[in-house]
Amino acid sequence: MSRPSEHYDVIVVGAGPAGCAAAAAVAQARPRLTVLVLDRADFPRDKPCGDGIAHEVDAELAGLGFDVPRVFAGTVPVAGLALRSPGGVRVHRRMRHPVHVVPRQVFDARLVHQVRERGIEVRRHPVRRVQVADGGVWLDAALHARVVIGADGAESVVRRSLAGSRPAAAPGRAPVALAIRGYAAEPAGLAALAGSQFITMTDRHWPAYAWSFPIGDGRANVGYGELLGPDPVSRADLLARMRALLPGLGEAEGLRAHRLPLSSGRPPIPDGPVLLAGDAQSMINPFTGEGIFYAVVSGALAGRAAARAVTEGGDAGSRYRQASRRRLGRHLAHTGALARLGGWTALTDAGLRAARDDQRAFDDLVRFGLADGLLTPRLLNRLRFSG
Repeated sequence: MSRPSEHYDVIVVGAGPAGCAAAAAVAQARPRLTVLVLDRADFPRDKPCGDGIAHEVDAELAGLGFDVPRVFAGTVPVAGLALRSPGGVRVHRRMRHPVHVVPRQVFDARLVHQVRERGIEVRRHPVRRVQVADGGVWLDAALHARVVIGADGAESVVRRSLAGSRPAAAPGRAPVALAIRGYAAEPAGLAALAGSQFITMTDRHWPAYAWSFPIGDGRANVGYGELLGPDPVSRADLLARMRALLPGLGEAEGLRAHRLPLSSGRPPIPDGPVLLAGDAQSMINPFTGEGIFYAVVSGALAGRAAARAVTEGGDAGSRYRQASRRRLGRHLAHTGALARLGGWTALTDAGLRAARDDQRAFDDLVRFGLADGLLTPRLLNRLRFSG
């Protein structure tokens, strides 16, 4: 093989939250390393998402050196959260920490801008081929790195390119959700909940839910998602089900559908110089579909593992696997356990009943669904007595 036209210590594929976190982590841990970020799109660009960003993401970004006030400039914090269970249990409380609802077209572009401010190049380049060789990784036979971090989303090219050499997820344990989202005026039928995030679940097509998250200008990010089953689901089906669950919903713009491979089907992290982060590693909360917190945390862990492997030796994959287990192992075990019981609508009803009756149980439930919370004894006790 000919000499590489370009060589870097670390190349990150994908410039979303996971990729930006990975690049920032490398630069923070080892400032002298050469880092390149590639993405198939220019920024700003849209990304189908609920746009809700948990408070815990703020701390993770700040720890990576991002200027968090600039990231969220002009946004309105949302403190209220209203939930409706499949059985009709309702709860509306203030969260311990407000969240931000920021369109991904804005949020991602601001992260990319701050990565560039650190002197890291972010280049438009659609990666098509990944090959492990010559003591590192080749991308499209032209770019070479000692470690590559694939942060290129649920349909990751990096993951697919290496599918033959990576252990697959266990058969039957990789459920996929299909969701659609757009932007519309806050639904007229939810006037009593104005300024709060709203999630309503339904026992039809279960597990399934719709949402309306206000973005602070009279509009909301609205959407609907369900776990895919044996029957085909069309765009018209998704729209009809969303409208049925969000009373008074007007015309929505920017409607886009997307698939979410849920984290109970997460592939194991193998040894080697190719790491996956965020959606590429199926880092999705199977309880809520949340992914931005996971993206930032897993990107940071991958970036630090890559930096240490390049400068200190050792295997990047092994370092990343161990760090991920320490940071997220218990939480992922708890979400996986609950996901395996996810077909029980009665359990969801009991959870919301507990949250309705006890602010602390509500707080536990929010952290469990949006960040790295656990099934605490308090929440489990409330679930037992509520159920």
